Amino acid sequence: MSSEKFESLDDDFTSILDSLRERIERKIPNYTGEEKKTAIRHAERNVEEANIILQEMEAEARIAPVSARTQMLSKLRNYRREIDQLNRSLKKGTSAGFGGADTFGFDRNDRVEASQRARLMEGTQILNRTSESIARSHQISAETDQIGVDTIDELGRQREVLERTKDRLVDTDSNLSRSRKILKTMAMRVMTNKMILIVVILVELGILGVVIWWKFFK
Repeated sequence: MSSEKFESLDDDFTSILDSLRERIERKIPNYTGEEKKTAIRHAERNVEEANIILQEMEAEARIAPVSARTQMLSKLRNYRREIDQLNRSLKKGTSAGFGGADTFGFDRNDRVEASQRARLMEGTQILNRTSESIARSHQISAETDQIGVDTIDELGRQREVLERTKDRLVDTDSNLSRSRKILKTMAMRVMTNKMILIVVILVELGILGVVIWWKFFK
């Protein structure tokens, strides 16, 4: 097991279970009168203590790692069946032993004590549920923190990508500006060459006209 607290509770439960089994199977059937009532009260306390320990063990099992949780819960199911069986044997023995008398022959103080133990057990159950809720809240908070850290890291990477993209766009804009200047210069040169060519053609036509006139009309 991965939980030291679970193992410690397991030892306590095993000790109580052995004591309970000894009282129910060996002592109570052989006792009579007040001695038997005392043994039954002790056995009932053992049952309550065992149930409280089982609840604490279940709380530990629910927050244990998945690799150990299955084994823990399987052991707890076996323990629960065993304690239920012993409790049924106890009730059966007390009913038979006292002939259906009210509260198994216990007086008012015994009933008050049983009621107090029941309230204590209920309070323990509420405390365990509260502890489980707090543990789940802590787990959710830790997962939320991790998601937040991952999100911040991802946003940081995206910011770096955007900054690199922005730098590339600035470089591209600069290259486009230089390209536009080059194209304008080339266009001006083309226009200049066209004008020079036109002038050359006009001069050549003028010279040709003069030559023709000189040849035929002079």
